[in-house]
Order: sequence, then structure tokens, then C-alpha cells
Amino acid sequence: MLAAELIAPMKFRVTETAIEDPGPGEVQVRVEAVGVCGSDVHAYTEGAVGGTPNVYPMVLGHEPAGRIVKAGAGVSGLVPGDRGALEPALYCYHCEFCLSGHHNVCANIRFMSNPHHPGFFREVVNLPAENFRPIPAKMSFEEAALAEPLAIGIHSVHLTSIRPGETVAVIGAGPIGLLTIAALRAAGAGRVWAVEPLAHRRELACAMGTDAALEPGEAVAEILRETGQRGVDCAIDCAAGEETMNQAIRLTRNAGRVALTGIHSKRFVAMDGSAMRRKELTIFNVRRSNHETEEALDLLGARGEWFRSLLTHTRRIDQIDDAFAIASHYRDGVGKMIVRP
Repeated sequence: MLAAELIAPMKFRVTETAIEDPGPGEVQVRVEAVGVCGSDVHAYTEGAVGGTPNVYPMVLGHEPAGRIVKAGAGVSGLVPGDRGALEPALYCYHCEFCLSGHHNVCANIRFMSNPHHPGFFREVVNLPAENFRPIPAKMSFEEAALAEPLAIGIHSVHLTSIRPGETVAVIGAGPIGLLTIAALRAAGAGRVWAVEPLAHRRELACAMGTDAALEPGEAVAEILRETGQRGVDCAIDCAAGEETMNQAIRLTRNAGRVALTGIHSKRFVAMDGSAMRRKELTIFNVRRSNHETEEALDLLGARGEWFRSLLTHTRRIDQIDDAFAIASHYRDGVGKMIVRP
């Protein structure tokens, strides 16, 4: 099978590798679509994701969908030809965090696309049958590949306990920000602002259903003006830029909530602790998602028209360098880039 290995910053090689038959309890899946995630771009351009450095060679990609080609011993209910979204997180299910329902911070987590755990930019993969989520016949593989990032947006909404009618500012209208807007719509949020420097992403935010899309330089003053200087109930930082976290703090009302969903490039970041303290803000750190994939697939199935404008680009696996060049430089009006192994 073909696999795209990242072998140095901003350098892939496509190579032929072997794969064994699926083991007991596993399915072998032909990968049909994989979204390029912001954390993939961090690994590609910076040589690390947050505080986790790359270990070369490595296979990225953790927003996959595909079709079963083989089932291992003991697998029931799934057969070759079944189509589905694929969960990249492998949990231990017995540590204190799994036992308390916090699987996304499992002490022994293996996340496919991290160092030593190959991801899905390859033609075929074996994974536990429980990580295969069937999709309806009408859902495309590209749409199903949105399930993993959409689940993160849903998790952000769950974690911050967004209530119907509450006002929210989403900072950063890349794919995670756009999918967070969709999750907010589904949750019945009130007025939602998107804050984004790129014009084409502001347009995508409007297409996704945000009430207003603002440039960062005008956002704080405009949102405070529109809320009578009160601020929003919750700000969700999906950009993790130099100033976006502090912008979220300034945008949020007293006793409000701030969610940090994006991944900072730097390990240590400066926070306006004085404003955060005066307002008695609650800060939520978002770690991927926690069993929200089924909810994401339900929303994709029920509201597929919300998401089609986001699916802007597709490239074959042998074009992965071009795919990452476009995604990392925000070129050509890109929303979500999909790689087709």
C-alpha cells in the first residue's frame, strides 16, 4: 500500500509499505478521505504539535473515513463493503480517567497520527472494530471525514455548557472554528460572531451561519458595542494566536466562560491574568473530543447542507505536498482540504 510519510519539516515522501491482515477484533479499512487538520499543519511547518516534537518518519492524518475490506476474528456486525468514519484515538479503558468518563485524557492514550502511532495518510489501515462508525449511504466520505473535527466543536460547546440564546464569539474561522459555529447553531446559541483576519474565511463563516464576521482589529470594540459593553457569554478561541486568547478574555462578560480549543505554537503563552481575575472568568481547555463522534455524524446526516461550502479542496495522496502547501498558506480560498489515499 502507499503511505505518505513526513520525513522532515515541510517534506513528505510517498512510499510503498506492507500491511498485515487485521488481528482479532480489528477491521482493515481502505481509507477513502482524510481531512488536513490544523495540528497536521503544525507538525508539517513547525516540527511539533505544541510541546510534542515530531519523530521522523511519521504518518499524519486523523480525520478519516473509509470502507472495510477485511474483518478480523471475533468481529460481528461489520462486513467488507461497510462505509464509515474512523476514530483515531485508542483508549486503554481501565485508567482512572477512562473509568471516570474522561477518555480524551486517558493516561495511556495512543492517538493515530502522533509519533510512533501512524495516522491515516495511507491507503489501508487496521484498527479496532469499535473505532469504526458506520455512515448512511447518502453521506460522502468527504462529509464523514468532518466527523472528527466537528466532534471537537461539539465538545467545546458541551464543555462550556452553552445554553439556548447565549451569545458567543468564535475567534478563528478555520475548519475548527467553522465547525464550532455549526455546533453552536445546533445547540441553539443566540447571536454568534466570528473573528477572522482572512476575507475568504469570513465568507465561509457567514455561509456556515454566523450572525456577523469581523476583522480582528475591529472585533472587540464592535462586539462590546453590540452587547452594550457587557460582552459575550462565552468566547471560544479556535485560533490560538499570539493575541487571540487575550482577545477572548476582553470580549467576554463578567463571570463568563472562555474555551481554548486551538493549539498554540508556543509551549508558554502570555495571558491577561488581571482582566481574567477581575471578571472571574472560567477558562476551559479543550482536549480533542470525548465520545461526541456519533453526535457529529448525526448532525452531518441531518444538516449536510450546512457543511458543503467548507469542503473546498481535494488532492490525491501523491499530491500531498501540494495539499499541505495550500492548507498551510491558506491559499486559493481553502476551507477544508481533503486527501484521497
